[in-house]
Amino acid sequence: MPPRRLFLSLLGFALAVLAGCPDKSPKDPACDRDEDCKAGQRCINKLCVECGADSDCPDGQTCQNGACVAANKVDECSTDQECAEGQVCKNGACLPCESNDECGPGGKCQSGTCLRPRACRIDEDCEDDEDCIDGRCLKPWKRDPPANVSCKMRTVFFDFDQWTVRDDARETLSAVADCLQKVPRDRGVYVVGHADDSGTEEYNVALSERRARAVADYLARLGIDPARLQIVPKGESELSGRGSDADRRVEFEWR
Repeated sequence: MPPRRLFLSLLGFALAVLAGCPDKSPKDPACDRDEDCKAGQRCINKLCVECGADSDCPDGQTCQNGACVAANKVDECSTDQECAEGQVCKNGACLPCESNDECGPGGKCQSGTCLRPRACRIDEDCEDDEDCIDGRCLKPWKRDPPANVSCKMRTVFFDFDQWTVRDDARETLSAVADCLQKVPRDRGVYVVGHADDSGTEEYNVALSERRARAVADYLARLGIDPARLQIVPKGESELSGRGSDADRRVEFEWR
């Protein structure tokens, strides 16, 4: 065989052998110290690896099998109940509220804090005019004012142990009647009577009912259909916090 052909044959055989040999180099090169490893690696347990603990990795990454990988995000919350009182759960984080809608049924957002109705398990945990719905004491019968109605129904007050409509309340009730005349006749109001806490609970409930009825009768004489007026006696259960004079009152709520 000519020397040139012999040389080429040997060269081809050598390349074939090299190509068929598996890579014997370790996945993680052996080392004795960090200086034996590539830049960005360190020597741990005689192997060059990217990390040995989470502290070796950048923020947002964790060390797994010697390599830094993105850390799995753990949500702070999944429901509002897992947050501090007054906060809401948004995108897995407990945050201040931004609107009433975020505070659930009956809740209000004030200065970033949700003011929610009282928690309950059964209806008996709530006031007489409330129902326990989804763990909260709510008034499902209470409705928002009719659309495009700007008039307001102001509170009227009473003298001690009296239910007669005072002279200074007559103008207020005339304005209430005018307001009711401006809305559709299928919308009515709750006439809610209150009392101070100077008498017994039973007496104050009866007194608050007489006050609410006196107001409803006065509105009926002004032309308001009595069917649109529903009396709700509250007694002393909802004191105003502004003294006895403000406790003896009748308020209006849309229904």
